[in-house]
Amino acid sequence: MNCHYAQGMKEMKVSEKKLRNIKLVLEYDGARYSGFQRQPGKPTIQSEFEKALKKLFGKRTKIAAASGRTDAGVHASHQVVSLRTASTLALTRIQPGLNHYLPQDIAVIAIAEAPQKFHARFSAKSKVYEYRIWNSRIRSPLRAMRTYHVPYALDLKAMQAAAAHLVGKHDFSAFCSTGSGRRDPVRRVKKLTLRRTGDEIVMRIEADGFLYHMVRTIAGTLVEAGRGKRTAAEVKALLEPGTVCKAGPNAPGHALTLAKVSY
Repeated sequence: MNCHYAQGMKEMKVSEKKLRNIKLVLEYDGARYSGFQRQPGKPTIQSEFEKALKKLFGKRTKIAAASGRTDAGVHASHQVVSLRTASTLALTRIQPGLNHYLPQDIAVIAIAEAPQKFHARFSAKSKVYEYRIWNSRIRSPLRAMRTYHVPYALDLKAMQAAAAHLVGKHDFSAFCSTGSGRRDPVRRVKKLTLRRTGDEIVMRIEADGFLYHMVRTIAGTLVEAGRGKRTAAEVKALLEPGTVCKAGPNAPGHALTLAKVSY
């Protein structure tokens, strides 16, 4: 290895250690965004957040990582990002400063100094998503942007019976859309519950990680189970390695919220 290159890498590592590692928790309404991750020519949460960082720090600043890449239209009540900066601004000035520059549908709701080894994505132990279904013959205009309207009768017990098979460590290939880029389709679902309050059904799922569109596909599959289009046994069969069966359709993204990230 070139000695000058090696020395440069060593100096860069030393300088990185001097940077502050800051953990921020974001809340946002994803309705008008094309997802979290920056995309050329499209509005995203990351691009808006980094615009605010540039205005606050006076120079271009990128986030180091985010706990997950939410899809277009998906919301978050607890999205975690990590940021490395040489700025000496106090946290009590960074949080209100960012909220001043951010659009009204994005906010920093918590901020803290983090250990040097903390990484918003790789340090995460599990994530929790919530999916909301409005199960009524009559649509709800006030809930339209936060729930998936299903006007057909849904059997909650049938949905719960099907969901029970998804808990545990399984191959979720059948629940993943193409384009994931993930080689390992095995994930461990720690909890998966469905509860009904009036005409709303809330699915809450916690796992050590999620494949591309996995939560939305699970929601779509359980809706099919609730309508009697799939049995619990058929849903269980989707987890068998090498299965050629496909899960249900992706439920709409606007009813999904990243609710919690645990470290």
